Amino acid sequence: MTDLFAQPEASEAESTRRPLADRLRPSQLDDVVGQDHLTGPDGALTRMIASGSLGNVIFWGPPGTGKTTIARLLAGATGLHFEQISAIFSGVAELKKVFEAARMRLQNGRQTLLFVDEIHRFNRAQQDSFLPVVEDGTILLVGATTENPSFELNAALLSRARVLTLKRLEPEHLLQLLSRAEQLLGEALPVTSSARDLITVMADGDGRAVLTLAEEVWRAARPGEQLDENAVRGILQRRAPIYDKGQDGHYNLISALHKAVRGSDPDAALYYLARMFDAGEDPLFLGRRLVRMASEDIGLADPQALTIALAAKDAYDYLGSPEGELALAQACLYLATAPKSNAAYVAFKAAMRSAKDNGSLLPPKHILNAPTKLMSQEGYGTGYRYDHDEPDAFSGQDYFPEAMGRQVFYDPAERGFEREIRKRLDYWSKLRRERAKQTD
Repeated sequence: MTDLFAQPEASEAESTRRPLADRLRPSQLDDVVGQDHLTGPDGALTRMIASGSLGNVIFWGPPGTGKTTIARLLAGATGLHFEQISAIFSGVAELKKVFEAARMRLQNGRQTLLFVDEIHRFNRAQQDSFLPVVEDGTILLVGATTENPSFELNAALLSRARVLTLKRLEPEHLLQLLSRAEQLLGEALPVTSSARDLITVMADGDGRAVLTLAEEVWRAARPGEQLDENAVRGILQRRAPIYDKGQDGHYNLISALHKAVRGSDPDAALYYLARMFDAGEDPLFLGRRLVRMASEDIGLADPQALTIALAAKDAYDYLGSPEGELALAQACLYLATAPKSNAAYVAFKAAMRSAKDNGSLLPPKHILNAPTKLMSQEGYGTGYRYDHDEPDAFSGQDYFPEAMGRQVFYDPAERGFEREIRKRLDYWSKLRRERAKQTD
């Protein structure tokens, strides 16, 4: 395939001034590494292009995984005009100009592929401005984000685009990029095998970063010099992430933190939290994990846990680093010392299974409203008893579909606040049996 984005002829000096990552930018989808689920022979994008029907997409993935490159290649493969903007530097005025130019281009028979980098940086109103031009086909939108689209993008925009996830590059992919760089420059990277592995660890799954680091090493190495790990650390002045080169460390440490909190060991939990801070983990990722722990492992045993975890995440978002890290540490200690219960988690999973198995059953008619005369004649709302008018504000009616009968999903633990919840449930169960006898 012809490189549709090849630069004009340049002198050797001009070429070497371009960053190595830019000079090695793939010219066809087959050259993209680490994203075979999208760009491989059976990849989602490969199939889209083959079908001749490329839809709006949002690329979600870490930095340096190929989002911009793939967007350019899609435009080339489909013959669309490629236009790129960044949400960091673009406002409403620039968007209007881009949309108007795209309309003029479409009138001349060519659609525009608009690539929006950091699309999550646009506010809700700016995101809404894309809807008309996406809806009428003025542009084909390709957005890129490192943040979860479900949280950062409007539902209306998400409903018009397909989210495709890009994966962090594995060590073998980073080594492949280093080999390509050596072929381009015609010389081997002047490092030992272990130092080469260290560079991939420092890149931490980022293809652009590994090439930038390699370029620094090439510049610093003296003729005939072979650099070992210590020499590479000294040159790059960049602390290697605590996560190992197989990326298992990231998942191992968050797993250790979660299990320490679940196991009510505040000291171990604080240790793993500190290790992840020290390794450069995104603090908001840690905040989100603490929120999950509050729901999954504490639940209603201490209803305050979720509130405190959310407050800590918001506090970090407000204060930033390093001041906000203390709020996350405080929440971590609170969760580790809170009473534990997964009863809400287990109940929710059981209810989801039941909903899938019994999703076609209608609620009993007596608890349905009857806004029309016909529905009233059909028995909707007949026999419903308003709980606030009943003794103890409890009617004891059955709310499950008749074909199911009563189900029990939630079994509160005898710990923390759930002990009080169990007393309430036992009391209501007793009243329900008594009311049932009265109606028999």
